Amino acid sequence: MKYKKTKVIVSIMLVSVVCVMLFNFFKKDIWDVNADLLKEEVLSIESSIEEVNLLDITPFDWDKVYFFGPYTPKEWIYETVGYKWDTISETVNEGMNQIVFIKNDQVVCYVYGYPENTGYGISMSENASQIPAGFVLKADEQRPFEVAWDDDVVYLKSK
Repeated sequence: MKYKKTKVIVSIMLVSVVCVMLFNFFKKDIWDVNADLLKEEVLSIESSIEEVNLLDITPFDWDKVYFFGPYTPKEWIYETVGYKWDTISETVNEGMNQIVFIKNDQVVCYVYGYPENTGYGISMSENASQIPAGFVLKADEQRPFEVAWDDDVVYLKSK
């Protein structure tokens, strides 16, 4: 009888461990969840809208956002952000998004890829605050972004 109870307890523990592992495997990181939410918000901008504030269309809180230029080494991105949070890719061409939103020194959204593939692009103008590998925008700066459509792609460019 004692052997049977032990077997049941061990079985329950193993099933519990497997369930936790599966849950964690399929759970998306916060930066991926917020990237999906941001995409939904940007793609829902009506074509009649000419200007938006980035704070108004981000469905999550952030303190600053980094816009990294093409070919920026991922080590520079990690150094700028302050830590290595995920296995990221370097941009391999002009025109790719490499954007990192930060809240309380933690990455809360990561946008990577061609606007043609993601459905939208966000870029900073040359008169923005520069960092060695791109630009940074603080949430309290309230910079307007011009909205432009090209086919089915929405482009937001800071003024």
